[in-house]
Amino acid sequence: MTNKQRREAQMAYITDKTLLEEQQICRKKLQKLNFIDRSDFDGIAEIVKDLFGKSENAFVNPPFYCDYGKNIEVGKNFFANYNCTILDVAKVIIGDNCFIAPNVSIYTAGHPIHPISRNSLYEYGKEIIIGHNVWLGGNTVICPGVHIGNNVVIGAGSVVTKDIPDWSFAAGNPCRVIKKITDDDKTKLFHNEEIDEEAWNDIVNRMDFSYKED
Repeated sequence: MTNKQRREAQMAYITDKTLLEEQQICRKKLQKLNFIDRSDFDGIAEIVKDLFGKSENAFVNPPFYCDYGKNIEVGKNFFANYNCTILDVAKVIIGDNCFIAPNVSIYTAGHPIHPISRNSLYEYGKEIIIGHNVWLGGNTVICPGVHIGNNVVIGAGSVVTKDIPDWSFAAGNPCRVIKKITDDDKTKLFHNEEIDEEAWNDIVNRMDFSYKED
């Protein structure tokens, strides 16, 4: 097997010349993205569309960093804020309407823990899957192989090492479920503060109150 085939199969692989050439293509796109006029929103969106393997109406606030770009698949209305890093040596699949706060890191990449194996330059990538309607708080780290369900909020500063189920608010290091998100949370703005009546009426008139469960 080639190292590219091994990487795509989520097996041990070495970053050889072929994989470095793929990274060079990605880095040229990142160079454009990270040095574009930050007020050129249309230009940013076009570069992001070209960079990602799949996207629809995605936007990223530069700077943004990744290894390949084409291994990142995002659904509708994806938004990543400043200084997001996605190490996409394996697939990163993200659903619709997902928000990523500043300084979030998503790592599919890893190395063996024993120094003999690690110093051989073999590494691995394990896919990360994030569902629909997910918000990752600032400075969150998502570790290799993690699956996050639909309608989940991850609190700021969390390190997510294990799967998180649907409709959860989870936080901490290591990240754990704090509570289930329910209809009681629908009118909440910040902690127990209620959304004001004018804004809530606008939400009711504009938003789809059905949610993807799978």
